[in-house]
Amino acid sequence: MASKMSEKDNFQIKNALVTLAIEQTLLEFGVPALEKVSKKLFEDYHHYMPDCYTKPEHLNKVLKDLFGDSHIVIVRSIRKRLDEFSAQEPVKNFLDKLSE
Repeated sequence: MASKMSEKDNFQIKNALVTLAIEQTLLEFGVPALEKVSKKLFEDYHHYMPDCYTKPEHLNKVLKDLFGDSHIVIVRSIRKRLDEFSAQEPVKNFLDKLSE
């Protein structure tokens, strides 16, 4: 039972790290950027920012739709923020899917 709880805790911690990295990056571009991405994620997918950890392809699509080629700058910033965790498989998978 303890291992299942620690897996859940591990998931929640990584989810929080990824969500924080996304939100901090978007805030670098201003509050409107964060609001636009949050709104479009909900309108298109009924997702909130924490859902992006398990559905990075949705965030990728929203960033491309809203920012065009400039989305690459946002993705790079998210990657940079998560660099120290990028060797961990769940975070690596998130970053790989976000970068497609």
